[in-house]
Amino acid sequence: MTLTRDQALECLRKIKAPSGVDMVEAGLVRALNVDDGAVRFVMEVDSPDAFATTKSDAEAALTALGAKSVSIVMTAHAQQAPPPDLGLGKKAPPKGPEKIPGIDRIIAVASGKGGVGKSTVASNLACALAAEGRRVGMLDADVYGPSQPRMLGVSGRPQSPDGKLILPLRNYGVTMMSIGLMTNEDQAVVWRGPMLMGALQQMLSQVQWGALDVLIVDLPPGTGDVQMTLAQKAHLDGALIVSTPQDVALLDARKGIDMFNQLGTPIIGMIENMSTHICSQCGHEEHVFGHGGVTNEAEKLGVPLLAEIPLHLDIRLAADGGAPIVVSKPESAQAQGFRTVAKALIDAGQA
Repeated sequence: MTLTRDQALECLRKIKAPSGVDMVEAGLVRALNVDDGAVRFVMEVDSPDAFATTKSDAEAALTALGAKSVSIVMTAHAQQAPPPDLGLGKKAPPKGPEKIPGIDRIIAVASGKGGVGKSTVASNLACALAAEGRRVGMLDADVYGPSQPRMLGVSGRPQSPDGKLILPLRNYGVTMMSIGLMTNEDQAVVWRGPMLMGALQQMLSQVQWGALDVLIVDLPPGTGDVQMTLAQKAHLDGALIVSTPQDVALLDARKGIDMFNQLGTPIIGMIENMSTHICSQCGHEEHVFGHGGVTNEAEKLGVPLLAEIPLHLDIRLAADGGAPIVVSKPESAQAQGFRTVAKALIDAGQA
């Protein structure tokens, strides 16, 4: 018999928190999801160390109940006040960004605002790098709008045979992990900042990425918690900024660039998406969102403009169909821009 959400909740009601109250009554069980025997939820606690036994008891009980896999993310929603500085001894230096074992380089694909085609660029770039023989990973960190499972044609739930490491999924030579694989396609991710940061850290450090030449990180638009957590926890080798030529998009792109400058992340280059539209009937070329804006911005920053990607129906259809244009039509003019970026990154030793 398939395990249900109600059965999982009833099981967790038998697990005591350190306070003596059961986990459910204590409010420790958040975002509980049970699907095909896989149980996932978040424990939002003050001190993860104090709840390690509770987590272990919950994993054991759910496994005994018949869960195929159990994934519990612990996040701290409140940090205890640091002890007073008495001036005794030396302070330990703050822990900075760290390299992820097995991953040579990490490149973030970012945008200042949504709707500029950032995720489309990220998926096509990942597939283009894989086609060039690189070992590529894709981390879909756009937690509120995860679209990489659809764009890369990946479905199913990641498994965790030992309850510790998560096995990512793979397609078109790209190893991929996304919050979208852990939730239903039409289910909103209603999480606060600490929960998002905990999930992002788990996807970085508890996913069995294997040996990768480059990990592409598809960031959410804007300058929020996810961007800051990624830059502070993982060693980012650089960021690609995606924007349309439109003035409003460039205003927000500048804010994203300023954020990376403050975080010490180098800007590898800019990509102008939806640069031009050529009518399929008459061949007339029209710059729907303006022209030259991203080129001028890249010149001001002293970074390269890596590509001008056209606004074309085939690119959209390919993304919606789960086979990026560099996979479905690799020799097409629409795919050339993405392949050019991939080769430029490889030639520069950045991927």
